[in-house]
Amino acid sequence: MSALIKLQDVYKIYSLEDVEVPAIDGISLEINQGDFVALIGPSGSGKSTVMNLIGCLDTATKGTIHLGSHNIQHLSESDLAQIRGKQIGFIFQTFNLIPSLHALDNVALPMLFQHIPKSARNKKAKKLLEQVGLADRMYHLPNQLSGGQRQRVAIARALINDPEIILADEPTGNLDTKTGEEIMKLLSSFHRQGKTIILVTHNPALTKLANKVIRMKDGQIMGG
Repeated sequence: MSALIKLQDVYKIYSLEDVEVPAIDGISLEINQGDFVALIGPSGSGKSTVMNLIGCLDTATKGTIHLGSHNIQHLSESDLAQIRGKQIGFIFQTFNLIPSLHALDNVALPMLFQHIPKSARNKKAKKLLEQVGLADRMYHLPNQLSGGQRQRVAIARALINDPEIILADEPTGNLDTKTGEEIMKLLSSFHRQGKTIILVTHNPALTKLANKVIRMKDGQIMGG
């Protein structure tokens, strides 16, 4: 099986005044289509930097990163934006919902940037909100929803363009234990539907649903 995601000898180095700080220090890894990967490590280990590189939110200092047939190191910002919009869904710890938009419009928003007609956007957004158990909350604003409900909206939004890859950065970090477990079950259900999921976490308990665990420390992979 050819890898969906392949990082080869990747470095990400930040310059702080005259000091170079390696956030990622020469890592190589492969993720296959349909994997559920847990990327685990303490704060500052480099796991979120890896997520940002895979998600085309940042570029590596050295090395190669392939998403499917694309070497994303050689792509323009407009090409990277297209990959982000069509192939990758993002779920963040802080939800990142737009406060002035109700749940339906928050979910539908990524389709707007793909120039999909409003009727088609709303139809798909309603279907996804029903899938995540929010059929009765479609027209609520984020401040009218609980933390768990907001994260469900964020998951629906991540899925709206039918991406191959879902990147989840500490998706249960702002939730209580019970609600966090519900969110993880929801992610697991979408994994069973064929999505490739990369979960970034510092919580070992969340790795039990993953079929591949990658441990990081000081910008390096410690073992899987």
